[in-house]
Amino acid sequence: MSYQLSAVVADAELFREQTAELDHAILGELRQDFALLPITPQLVLELTGSLPDFATDERSAEHPFGLVLSPTLIELLARWSQSGPVAYLEAEFGGGVGYQSAAVWLGGALSWGPRFDDELDTPREQWPINSALTRLGVEPGTWIDPFAELGLHLERNTDGWLAHGRRRLSADYWDELVEQWEQDR
Repeated sequence: MSYQLSAVVADAELFREQTAELDHAILGELRQDFALLPITPQLVLELTGSLPDFATDERSAEHPFGLVLSPTLIELLARWSQSGPVAYLEAEFGGGVGYQSAAVWLGGALSWGPRFDDELDTPREQWPINSALTRLGVEPGTWIDPFAELGLHLERNTDGWLAHGRRRLSADYWDELVEQWEQDR
């Protein structure tokens, strides 16, 4: 089963304030009062005035993201981070092969990253997305790591997150379905 993620994660209220007037901003509710903003070409165009550019080379520490973070997009993330930490997350996996990358902005500037990993052979808390989420303030819980704690495993790609947001589902919704299913068995 494949997995693809290209999104910004931040406090849900920060996103509500910053994206209220945007036509293409669809927020996916996560746990712990965080939200995910799926990055689509339409959203990048609305935010920056330009179509997104995508890297053609292989992901690496020197080129951690598939989406080329334009100066306008970086400036926007930095501006949003004046209200609280903001992370850009990217992951792509298929057949056990893939990568994840992340960067965090805080106080109007890049504060961590970008970090890239395509081996994921270190402890889970050191993986780029988990490290970024910890910097956002994700608290440990019953799930295996910050990624699962927020519910980032619930959808497999951008289209899934867009549907999740349009239906106004929360990560808790899926937990409630599992509980109901277990009770009905």
